[in-house]
Amino acid sequence: MPIKPDYVKKTGERLLEQYPSAFSDDFEHNKTSVSELTNVESKAVRNRIAGYVTHKHEQGQEA
Repeated sequence: MPIKPDYVKKTGERLLEQYPSAFSDDFEHNKTSVSELTNVESKAVRNRIAGYVTHKHEQGQEA
């Protein structure tokens, strides 16, 4: 698994801490949530953050 850039991890973790109910294990839903909750203008960065959040959310449900 490739290592995520630090800003993607930090932003994703901060979003999960502040808005845990805004995310699910659905990537499309998380893309929308990231767009609404941040000022990230880059589509690629938004998608990477949403992917990271989706992955972390799925991991949390397995535990």
